[in-house]
Amino acid sequence: MDVTDETFQTDVLARSAQVPVVVDLWAPWCGPCTTLGPMLERAVAATDGAVELAKVNVDDNPRIAQSFAVQSIPAVFAIVDGKVADQFIGALPEPQVVAFVQKLLPALSEADTLAAAGDEASLRRALELEAGHQQATEALARILIDRGEAADALALLARVPETAAVRSLAAEARLVESGVNVAADDAEVDARLNSLLERVRDDDAARQEYVDLLETLGPEDPRTSSFRRALATRLY
Repeated sequence: MDVTDETFQTDVLARSAQVPVVVDLWAPWCGPCTTLGPMLERAVAATDGAVELAKVNVDDNPRIAQSFAVQSIPAVFAIVDGKVADQFIGALPEPQVVAFVQKLLPALSEADTLAAAGDEASLRRALELEAGHQQATEALARILIDRGEAADALALLARVPETAAVRSLAAEARLVESGVNVAADDAEVDARLNSLLERVRDDDAARQEYVDLLETLGPEDPRTSSFRRALATRLY
């Protein structure tokens, strides 16, 4: 994300209490900056959200540059819990950039290793060690849903914070529990949604099934937005 003098406190310092933030101080006229920038983006993207990148144009945001007392750019700082944890000046080779970012990743716990294994026994053991382990919970819920044990999957998902993946899994579990064919083809799903649309205003169960079907379609499916608009029109 691009960070400004006004958003630095929230987007970097406060955010770094939850996840390490790499701050890239750059300027459009700086040749090495344009080389380093894409390397940082790739290295941070490879962490799948475990590290975030904040890009600061020093020409437009002099207060941030002053706070770091930088005298040359590119200058890169790793912020953890509001403090500088590591830094480097100048463009580095990509392997060194990757190593800089990787050092910020938390060490894997035993539960993390078990969750990565992915089999049911390992997932259950991971949850014995860390009851709220997100990855293990989502993976085990997937196994339970596929096996038709929707109620157990819903109980499991209720223990962790809601994420897009949790919402989708819970929606699918409710559909399975209700006897809805989640493997239906597109035409069947469309027909079912159109049928439910006639009842969503006065039938809570129909409205929940409609919303759950849209959740399982996902935001990428072009039908999702049109059916959501149809729902809003029918309700309001």
